[in-house]
Amino acid sequence: MGENRPTGERHVPVLRDRCVSLLAPAVEAAATAGRRPVVVDATLGMGGHSESMLERFPSAHLVGIDRDTEALGLAGERLTRFSDRTDLVHAVYDDLPEVLEDLGIGGVDGVLFDLGVSSLQLDERDRGFAYSYDAPLDMRMDTTTGITAAEVVNTYAEADLLRIIRTWGEEKFAGRIATAIVQARTARAFGTTAELVEVIRGVVPASAARTGGHPAKRTFQALRIEVNEELSVLERAVPAAIASIHTGGRVVAMSYHSLEDRIVKSSFAAGTKSSAPLGFPVELEEHKAYLRSLTRGTEAPTPAEIEENPRAASAKLRAVERIKAGPVDRTNG
Repeated sequence: MGENRPTGERHVPVLRDRCVSLLAPAVEAAATAGRRPVVVDATLGMGGHSESMLERFPSAHLVGIDRDTEALGLAGERLTRFSDRTDLVHAVYDDLPEVLEDLGIGGVDGVLFDLGVSSLQLDERDRGFAYSYDAPLDMRMDTTTGITAAEVVNTYAEADLLRIIRTWGEEKFAGRIATAIVQARTARAFGTTAELVEVIRGVVPASAARTGGHPAKRTFQALRIEVNEELSVLERAVPAAIASIHTGGRVVAMSYHSLEDRIVKSSFAAGTKSSAPLGFPVELEEHKAYLRSLTRGTEAPTPAEIEENPRAASAKLRAVERIKAGPVDRTNG
């Protein structure tokens, strides 16, 4: 069952003020240039970041994207007073180019990604994202389509389960867990999170849980990534976001584990370095960097922010600004 508290009380946006401040110069530059600024919240969730952007940027139009229909409904209620300045779209964020084309928007000034599982999805017990209470083994961010986590654990070959849990869960006991899952499902198919947690607890040493957190944490992360194709979506989405921004536009991304951060870092780095071949005598214009990093490495939440929202603890923030047209630019040609 969902909570009855207002959405604004249930959701404390991670690094809210910092994200909005990073986007502000791009929005202000667009307004100065005589354009109506457009910002995209590519992971709308319950609308906390979007609300802050709309309050801070009274001239801006916001496009909010989310694959979760429940989140879209809650965000829509939260942002009702801004309805004349918002377009909320049911889509996966790698569909950004198509979303903008459908809306007749040629380019944007800012894009925000708040990656991973949302507070809403963790808090809604019947969604199956959390290992701390029993629920149907689902884990779909969009409950209208796709395979469930139950289908993954009940039908995937042991080798595939091993690969997923080891690679996407970064779980050193992946072999034991995959074998145990396959053995357990021969007696009865998995249907709930508690059934899966019980099997994992049976093969992960207690000593590992004392130092590495809940024994099912990494396996649940791996299954969630598989069910929602999170990393392949992200690999397409970040370049698409960079391609969508005007010169002077900015992309801000928050990730919550090393796999996400690696993709963001790689996509940003591709634009912040010269592409001239090694030893090339002259750096041609097309070889010059077309992005400028706005963060030195990653930024983290303050202790006060973590105290207010413990889920922010693992957040890593990166941001870039487009400084010239680049090889993937679709807005300045």
